[in-house]
Amino acid sequence: MSPALATVDVVVIGAGQGGLSAAFFLDHAGLAPGRGYVVLDSDDEPGGAWRHRWPGLVMERVNGVHDLPGYPLGAVDPRAPAREVVPAYFAEYELRLGGPVRRPVAVHEVRPAGARLLVDSSAGAFAARAVVNATGTWTKPFWPSYPGRDVFRGRQLHTADYAGPAEFVGRHVVVVGGGISAVQHLADLADLGVATTWVTRSEPVFRDDFDVEARRAAVEVVARRVAHGEPPGSVVSATGLVLTPEVAALRERGVLKRHPAFARLRPDGVQWADGSTQAADVVLWATGFRPALDHLRPLHLREPGGGILVEGTRVVREPRLHLVGYGPSASTVGASRAAREAVREVLAGR
Repeated sequence: MSPALATVDVVVIGAGQGGLSAAFFLDHAGLAPGRGYVVLDSDDEPGGAWRHRWPGLVMERVNGVHDLPGYPLGAVDPRAPAREVVPAYFAEYELRLGGPVRRPVAVHEVRPAGARLLVDSSAGAFAARAVVNATGTWTKPFWPSYPGRDVFRGRQLHTADYAGPAEFVGRHVVVVGGGISAVQHLADLADLGVATTWVTRSEPVFRDDFDVEARRAAVEVVARRVAHGEPPGSVVSATGLVLTPEVAALRERGVLKRHPAFARLRPDGVQWADGSTQAADVVLWATGFRPALDHLRPLHLREPGGGILVEGTRVVREPRLHLVGYGPSASTVGASRAAREAVREVLAGR
């Protein structure tokens, strides 16, 4: 056997909410870091996608951070930046687990290798009995196709590239997207008086509350898509937007005045379906993300509908693979629960 090939029982890919939760449950089941399981993470420091959020996303604006199993986050300063609070929490959690995460490690691909799955990475290859994939979506921003995108002379950026409102003072920003990130960007830009135009494909649905029943119904919508082998789709299309006091205040100020999707981009702005135009210097695409699963292509997991069929967390086409944070588990609370389920199924198959 090549010295670059390590044999391990379980490989966990990703050290965000789902990956760290999986490590916790594996550890508590008696698997030791190293030979029993290994966590591979592409970032150079703890924190997952939270490390890359913009400075204005403070904890009181975050759409929920669920406690990692066995160690609650506790009280935090609501005005503290999420990109500082959550990575510090994750770093402490990793220490409590005994430092099972290897980083920075880029996973190139996962492919069958007889009775095992071969995980090829920048740290060498791992032959695993099972793989728990928890790679999230942050590294896979979605850029929609619009006529004129190549002729617009201003700046175009995605939520994944947004670093705060300061550079846009004195400029007009078109924010595209109907989700939570779009609303957060609009709030952030409004803090500095940046002129904005909000564009969504459909009329936003604001909810006074997002109670347990509403959450369950939203999860069920996404679960049905996944159960039919379809892409999970946008979570906000199933949940709507919660009308918090800040969001209500933004609506009162006119910041959340929604415009329908424009027909095309022009060199100096956007053009609506009726031919009217809006001058713009920047287009900020808050158009969401897709599951970061390119490294799983050699496994040929896609169904005719374009999605991946899973039962619980187990992939139907490759039962040795579990997806955590995919479809109905694509939330902080959902990822932790899915990690528990994935580990239970992995251990049952030993």
